[in-house]
Amino acid sequence: MTAPRTITILGATGSIGTSTLDLIQCNAGQFDVIALTAQSDVAGLAKAARAVHARHAVIGDEARLLELRAALVGTTTTTAGGAAAIVEVAQMGADYTMAAIVGCAGLRPVMAALAGGKTVALANKEALVSAGDLMIAAARASGATLLPVDSEHNAIFQCLAGNSLDSVSKIILTASGGPFRTLSLADMAHLTPAQAVKHPNWSMGAKISVDSATMMNKGLELIEAHHLFPVGADKLDILVHPQSIIHSMVEYVDGSVLAQMGAPDMRTPIAHTLAWPARMESPSPRLNLAEIGRLDFEAPDPARFPALRLARAALDAGGAAPAVLNAANEVAVAAFLAGSIGFLEIAARVDAVLARVALAAPDSLEDVLAIDAEARLSARDLNEKVTA
Repeated sequence: MTAPRTITILGATGSIGTSTLDLIQCNAGQFDVIALTAQSDVAGLAKAARAVHARHAVIGDEARLLELRAALVGTTTTTAGGAAAIVEVAQMGADYTMAAIVGCAGLRPVMAALAGGKTVALANKEALVSAGDLMIAAARASGATLLPVDSEHNAIFQCLAGNSLDSVSKIILTASGGPFRTLSLADMAHLTPAQAVKHPNWSMGAKISVDSATMMNKGLELIEAHHLFPVGADKLDILVHPQSIIHSMVEYVDGSVLAQMGAPDMRTPIAHTLAWPARMESPSPRLNLAEIGRLDFEAPDPARFPALRLARAALDAGGAAPAVLNAANEVAVAAFLAGSIGFLEIAARVDAVLARVALAAPDSLEDVLAIDAEARLSARDLNEKVTA
């Protein structure tokens, strides 16, 4: 009998983390959960730790550690709190680490997991955008396997299926277009956070839902794809596909185009990474093309979605620009969700920060974090000046 695969989930209470836990519970006996982490959701973390008998549970907000300990009384799960404790469990050598902490907060834990030389499933696109070269180098140095969890990049990975990147003529990232794909700029100016977080196809957290609405998520994914599949930026395209059935495509030099399809359910790409290089059962809905009836495609509108232009420009500039883009976007999205700026101002603020912040290319994780901090400071300063 094969021993259970050890697993750590960084960001266990978010949408990716809970989907991963669902798959673990659907495949009882196949996984031994080393550690679960969350930033502040004590109740969710404790419930998950009990459900899968996690060895360790870590809460990022150290002030809530006593609350976590109380919630896990009577279990064998050990508890810890703080950012350093999250890095510590990431270094425990799990066979598989799901990296699902949102934003640059996930950078240190992901790098710690990569150093272990095992399998890291990456759902944190911001980490790869900000520190892509460093992360790829770390994986190569340790021999770690880096598997993409984002539905688009997981689709590309499946479509490549061992083919040489030299035989690829184009990689096509599909985008739903978000909830505002058909709105005019005039209508988009008055959108509210409540409207922006209601994605038509996917169930996601607030930040990534807003990124989908601005299409910044697709811009970040463009940069992510550049690191994961180095075919050259000129071979990376974006195509709007409202039904979210085709998750991405790869065009080969012979004219063949391979597409990975499936219902819009993140358990499908997560299951692929959990079982890779094999396959595993998943409760994801099965695709019924007869019911769907048609698949639609259109080019993205750069006038209504300037985030795509900004991301492409940051990718072309290289160096610190992608990290600045990501940090500025996180601050702008937070300001929008707080009601302090309008929807169309998100991309405008990112553009302004990119113009203001010019920093040297990062050579270390500390450099990336310094760039991230500087860009955030600039973004907040800009926000204060505009709203004053």
